[in-house]
Amino acid sequence: MIQQQQEQLDVAYLSVGSEYFINSQELEDKVRNLLPSQGGAGAGFDLSASTQIIPIIDLTESAEGSNVRADLQTAIGFSSANVFDVENTTTSVIINTGYWRVFGKSVIDYPRAASADIIHRLTDGFSAKTFRLFFDYANTTNTVGSFDNFDYNIFLKAGESLEIVVPSSARCTGVVRQLADIDGNLVNP
Repeated sequence: MIQQQQEQLDVAYLSVGSEYFINSQELEDKVRNLLPSQGGAGAGFDLSASTQIIPIIDLTESAEGSNVRADLQTAIGFSSANVFDVENTTTSVIINTGYWRVFGKSVIDYPRAASADIIHRLTDGFSAKTFRLFFDYANTTNTVGSFDNFDYNIFLKAGESLEIVVPSSARCTGVVRQLADIDGNLVNP
């Protein structure tokens, strides 16, 4: 009988949980950096741990205004997919502000007597910054072209655009999809 009562007390003690303090300067520094309102301004605090299981509910997506998982939010939809196909010219692929996903494929054909460059660049109307270059030397003997897949995100402010420059004997095709507006508000598919 006494042993049974002791076992019941032990179970009751475990279900309530035990709390103990942690002395770790590294952990305290990390909390100060990540949570300045919780003592980062120099106020003292103690870290503690518990053997009690506390469920955590992640409300981050709802708090950010989106109920769609991040990986699903970047999906391509029929109305959100803007297809481009550039060949032997310079084309402004995106001229609107915001955050954009760009993906596709570049092809440089053979045989070809001259070198070829496919250029992805950002421009503000006055100057341009090349951030992706697919380059291939002249090759008059091969009959199979050279391929390059791409998938990247960009941000455009007012007056900026994404241009793709494609020479003759080359082609660049793909899709652009707006991920968020200029203020970071997510755009669902």
